[in-house]
Amino acid sequence: MSQFKIAVVVGSLRKESFNARLAEGLIRLAPSNFTFDKLRIDDLPLYNQDDDGNQAEAVKRLKSEVAAADAVLFVTPEYNRSMPGVLKNAIDHASRPYGQSAWAGKPAGVIGASIGSIGTALSQQHLRNVLAYLDMPTMGQPEAFVHVKDGLFDDNGDIGAGSREFLQKWMNAFAAFVERHAKS
Repeated sequence: MSQFKIAVVVGSLRKESFNARLAEGLIRLAPSNFTFDKLRIDDLPLYNQDDDGNQAEAVKRLKSEVAAADAVLFVTPEYNRSMPGVLKNAIDHASRPYGQSAWAGKPAGVIGASIGSIGTALSQQHLRNVLAYLDMPTMGQPEAFVHVKDGLFDDNGDIGAGSREFLQKWMNAFAAFVERHAKS
């Protein structure tokens, strides 16, 4: 059985982030041949094309971590009907300078959680548009717009009983997608 290393990018910096908790819960649902590396994005400077020739150490670290991964799992909230600026900033940094994108060819999964009734539908759609441009094959089905409500997480931080079957199916589909698309 092949081993797969998955880079996890959470689009929220909030200490008690629902999306960070969702990422942790999903990791616990993953097959045993998958390992996960949660990437740090809170220390990246704002992207400035003038810095492409001399990228900050945090940017070099991010690009190296993405390059070392077999696939990427994006777990993102929705801010103002789109993806958070901190996530877009990380994506921009690791895609530059032009022609040196660390994202290219990496299979991706997109999921997110929100207290809003439409979950993170628009954020995910905007993110998918960007990932298509970056040449990242992205799992299209099943979609998962997780509505945060009581019971989503249990006392241990695992996915609660009411959502576990649905999110287990999502993780199983993501794992199968990675196995089909990751470069050996």
